[in-house]
Amino acid sequence: MGKTLTEKIIENHFVSGSLKAGEEVNIKIDQTLTQDATGTMVYLQFEAMDIARVQTELSVSYVDHNTQQADFKNMDDHNFLQSFAKKYGVYFSRPGNGICHQVHLEAFGIPGKTLLGSDSHTPTGGGIGMLAIGAGGLDVACAMAGAPFSIVMPHVIGVHLTGKLNPMCSSKDVILKLLQLETVKGGVGKVYEYFGKGVETLRVPQRATITNMGAELGATSSLFPSDNITREFMKLQGREKEWRELAADNGCTYSKVIEINLSEIEPMIAQPHMPDRVVAVREIEGKKINQALIGSCTNSSINDLGVTADILDSKTVHENVSLGIAPGSKQVFENAIDAGIIKRLVRSGARILESTCGPCIGMGFAPSSGGVTIRTINRNFKGRSGTADAEVYLASPKTAAASALFGVITDPRKVKISPKDYSEFTKPDISMIIPPAAEAEAKNLEIQRGPNIKPCPKASPAENTFEAKILIKTKDNITTDHIMPAGAKVLPYRSNIPEIAKYTFEAVDPAFYNNAKNAGKGVIIGGENYGQGSSREHAALAPMYLGVKAVVVKSFARIHKANLINFGIAPLTFKDAADYGVISEDDLIFFPSFIDDIKKGNEVVAVNKTTGKEMVFLHDLTEKSIDILLEGGMLNYTKKSIT
Repeated sequence: MGKTLTEKIIENHFVSGSLKAGEEVNIKIDQTLTQDATGTMVYLQFEAMDIARVQTELSVSYVDHNTQQADFKNMDDHNFLQSFAKKYGVYFSRPGNGICHQVHLEAFGIPGKTLLGSDSHTPTGGGIGMLAIGAGGLDVACAMAGAPFSIVMPHVIGVHLTGKLNPMCSSKDVILKLLQLETVKGGVGKVYEYFGKGVETLRVPQRATITNMGAELGATSSLFPSDNITREFMKLQGREKEWRELAADNGCTYSKVIEINLSEIEPMIAQPHMPDRVVAVREIEGKKINQALIGSCTNSSINDLGVTADILDSKTVHENVSLGIAPGSKQVFENAIDAGIIKRLVRSGARILESTCGPCIGMGFAPSSGGVTIRTINRNFKGRSGTADAEVYLASPKTAAASALFGVITDPRKVKISPKDYSEFTKPDISMIIPPAAEAEAKNLEIQRGPNIKPCPKASPAENTFEAKILIKTKDNITTDHIMPAGAKVLPYRSNIPEIAKYTFEAVDPAFYNNAKNAGKGVIIGGENYGQGSSREHAALAPMYLGVKAVVVKSFARIHKANLINFGIAPLTFKDAADYGVISEDDLIFFPSFIDDIKKGNEVVAVNKTTGKEMVFLHDLTEKSIDILLEGGMLNYTKKSIT
């Protein structure tokens, strides 16, 4: 029987476990990446394991999130990251060099390799045939230490592409269409694998846009085959020798096949405040906007900038619109200058921003109060832009540029141009990537630590009998932004858990921090798809620090569930869905035999001491996950296993 590309790569990296879909499998990780919003904690955790050198083929530390230097905190973290990388064998991408996913695709991605990143959009690498997976930082730290990575063997969904995109339609419209079909929780436990004649019509940056936003489906990863289109991309990057052809076998079996005719795709747009609230642009055309942003790891290649310049050529951005352009990397920025793109954009009235994540996570270029902004980013969660009451729409660069020109959401097919291909201007540039020191030299290097960098707190081993207060009860689709917000105010404390913990659930319940501190031990109650969005482990690490022992919900998003286990918090679900309706904030929950229950089966008994009602919660933890949970988290577990 033929195999999917996903199955081939996993089998080639198999360490232990089961290759049956839905069961746990442990795989070898070839490469890791971190970014500065998560990386500082990753490397503090790695240090705590007392390992002299990273054990992967390649690890890279990127600075792309917190580049604003309003005070010492971000710069101190950057110095820490650079000195750590030099000492422990990690490549360091300097501030200004670009967004991790864009740069990694350009400089390091290799077809057939496994990549684990402490950022949920790591699956961007699937655009060149990597099995690239986003994970919590502690999982990345353990992979750097040489430990295998545990995942649930995914169901592989085949996406059969036929036809060819029309000139003013984009690969962004393809992934938005898929989100419309599958929803933000439709991809949990799945990999989306693209195949068919339509694949041959998409260049690597277009493919990477699709795999990047597969994260919004909740998918483990997404990937395209590695073919001659991939080879041409790697040749432009000066890395043709690292290319190899990879594809699914003819006749392989997918769990499900989704048919998409690219010729029938039209411009699509996601409405506030969720990436799957997708409609055709023509359905909401004419809505006034105040701001437009073209950039982010999803849409910031040279052709994304080039088509924007083509649409705006010899014209001026609408007087009521502020247009920001954020090239995805220093390389893209330089190449766009050489191609004359930047000059035309500046002439049109666009503002050229730094090559960072920036506005995507509320770090600058926030919309006005009550503003409407159209962006080429991947998420439009409420408040993520930095403005709590702004409306954020997600669309392609073509739609965003046309809308910026006319001041209202506009179907780009109304702009009569023929988009050009600017790939010929690609010139590789790795001058801002610093290699690590040789091992002999590294032994004598010191790590630079600023006063805001604190040790990573550890959870205590689990208790068999305890009681805890219900600290908060949330609704469906709670994101990690709800749990631990990003933005210029909060992210500088990413390496200081006692301080960043003060912002936990700030947007949902400002009293959460004080309630948790006063309670001592706590439980969080949630609805469906709890913890979707960013991979930031601070959304689990801060609750652990505040004494949260369990999270009980209707269903979990993949990465956040893993992060909870990694920090010794039990991820439980309701056996009786009706119990969600009768449990309340401030109720006191008693667990009479927590460890015994976890070990003997999949049910955990609890008593609501406030109401007297006995409840049963469920878990689907593997044997390894149980060991990690009961040990008090992955850091305790890994350190114990390697000593």
